[in-house]
Amino acid sequence: VSLKRKSPEDENRVLFNTFSLDDLNEDLFERILSWLPTSTFFRLSSVCKRWKSVADSASFKLACSHVPSMDPWFLMVAPNLNQSVIFDSAESAWKRLNHPPLLQEESNQNCMPVAASGGLICHRKLSGNFIVSNPVTGSCTELPPLHTPQHQPLNAIVMSTACNDQLSFKIVLVFGELPNLLFKVYDSRSGCWDDEIALRRKTEDGSMEHDSTDDNVVYFLSKAGIVVASNMQRSPSKQYSSVITNKDGQDIVYFLSSSGKVVACNLTCKCFSEYPRLLPVFSEYSIDVVECNGEMLVVLLSEFLETATLRVWKYDEANRGWHQIA
Repeated sequence: VSLKRKSPEDENRVLFNTFSLDDLNEDLFERILSWLPTSTFFRLSSVCKRWKSVADSASFKLACSHVPSMDPWFLMVAPNLNQSVIFDSAESAWKRLNHPPLLQEESNQNCMPVAASGGLICHRKLSGNFIVSNPVTGSCTELPPLHTPQHQPLNAIVMSTACNDQLSFKIVLVFGELPNLLFKVYDSRSGCWDDEIALRRKTEDGSMEHDSTDDNVVYFLSKAGIVVASNMQRSPSKQYSSVITNKDGQDIVYFLSSSGKVVACNLTCKCFSEYPRLLPVFSEYSIDVVECNGEMLVVLLSEFLETATLRVWKYDEANRGWHQIA
């Protein structure tokens, strides 16, 4: 009788045929599932009882937060805020999201999404308080009431997340009229708002020591013959155009002033500075600040006659000037 020796390929085939995910311990099982596309989370609970228990597990959600990179989701809300949809760039498909129960309550139905980070979304209530939700898991947390400084306008709302032993987040608010700015921070680890801290104007880099006159309202005629004010008119969802970055260990919040100038608030050094204006006040444009790979960029849509251009700008700290990069 001649015996045929099994090849390594045959042995691997036998191994794969007899291998089952059920043979894995819970920790390794959750780590493997955490690498699946985010959209599969909605289908986990319908596979079997074990997969359903994983979908509800806090350790699984922590494992998901440790995955270094996921394709982004784009959240959009209806004008009346009662519906949300997302675009899943991994599957190139639209998906409708159900609001978490807390956001479905009558008193919270008009919550406006104002910031996001690490898969969490920060909503602002009409009362001025905040709710943080995870649109995938449906979890929702209402933050303690915010005691805002009296008669101080809110300029910026930014959110940042960190993952050590568990996922934590911070929310930073910037209040005040230039040049009198201050900020407050909420840290999920402590579960409370810190006292407000004043920001001084940064002068050692040549910034103006006096109040800027550029924030005065200027009126001009648009190309359609309509009188327009230079003060920016924003839709409710864009009134807090702001981002946070971490550069050389320093947290910096960027926001747009009412005149369209970018203001940089260094929370670590407790100071701020104003960047030069990108376009003259009489130009018609739409401007927004974004964060990309740890840097602040400005996206600008400008219109002239029947043409429109979309440009991306980056600020050069060394030369104190803007550079178009796209």
